[in-house]
Amino acid sequence: MNTDNLKEQFHRIYGSDKVEPDVFFAPGRVNLIGEHTDYNGGYVFPCALSFGTYLIIRHNDDSVFRFATSNFPYTAEVVLNGMPEKHGNEWVNYPLGVIAQFMQRGITMKGFDMLFSGNIPNGAGLSSSASIEMVTAVALDELLKTGINRIELIKIGRAAENEFVGMNCGIMDQFAIGMGMANAGLALNCRTLEFQRVPLHLGEYAIVIANTNKRRELAGSKYNERVQECASALEILRKVKPMVDLSAMSMDEFDQHSSLIEDETIRKRAHHVISENNRVLLAVDALINNDLVTFGKLMNQSHLSLKDDYEVTGFELDTIVQEAWKIEGVVGSRMTGAGFGGCSVSIVRHDKIDDFISTVGANYSRISGLTAEFYVASIGDGAGKL
Repeated sequence: MNTDNLKEQFHRIYGSDKVEPDVFFAPGRVNLIGEHTDYNGGYVFPCALSFGTYLIIRHNDDSVFRFATSNFPYTAEVVLNGMPEKHGNEWVNYPLGVIAQFMQRGITMKGFDMLFSGNIPNGAGLSSSASIEMVTAVALDELLKTGINRIELIKIGRAAENEFVGMNCGIMDQFAIGMGMANAGLALNCRTLEFQRVPLHLGEYAIVIANTNKRRELAGSKYNERVQECASALEILRKVKPMVDLSAMSMDEFDQHSSLIEDETIRKRAHHVISENNRVLLAVDALINNDLVTFGKLMNQSHLSLKDDYEVTGFELDTIVQEAWKIEGVVGSRMTGAGFGGCSVSIVRHDKIDDFISTVGANYSRISGLTAEFYVASIGDGAGKL
């Protein structure tokens, strides 16, 4: 994205000034494996992407936060005379939630003019909301000279989404965006926040993201429903093992005690979480040993578990993944993100990418009636000032 054009747009909206605005960037993220484990204290393996959210920002003397974006017509002005209030379901709630978190920490706020611009496909499940939160947090930290460490900024981003926006997300998205590094994935323990940057030596393969263009209308309500179902499973399993979250239980332990959960749906939810947590650990080991074939098989198993046990895939995601599995040169493919639409992620051999895009795209369109969009993803660095 051309930041000079964004600065020109900023000046058209907010006027020219002797002080040039600053430019910050936060990437989107894709999770390669480890879905719906983060809010269960488990392991995830995301990476930051090369596309994301740009923020052009400049201090003003009006004690007012002004919000605009190149992506949507909605704008807002918020006077700093107390805690900000939510603006319906508008995009400005993501930066407002971050501002509220800074204020709750006793940080004296100044007014800023802000122009956001994102090139993450909207509604695709590549974490545009966390990208907005993290670019806001990093910019405010820098410009207000708060000295907040990066892990705390990540926690601020998550709290904004949990407490202000009202989505019970885990910390994976903000963490991947805040701590990402080019050409590496993050093996993150969401309970302890211990992490390891694992080099992604893909060699003759590349990551290809396919956007189903099925908007995730159900994702919010169903996501919160899954959180509650996991809490129900945890309450039952605590009778045999005192634990903070489901991911503290091994597969052997679950197999031994799963019959305690009489409700089949709740039992399936727990089975996914515990088995997926185990798959992440196996997948990281495979990458460390340069065993991309095993990594791909674990991706495929992850999708089937999300389809059958967690029931968050849906017709469109299942179709695009099943079509991907048929293509020569694909070592693995799965849904990524919350589900109910959004994207799949596949590892595809370079010489088969064109065939992958044309064949999967045509078959998906024929079966679903929707047109998919494909992105050959580069793995980028985390949020920061440009």
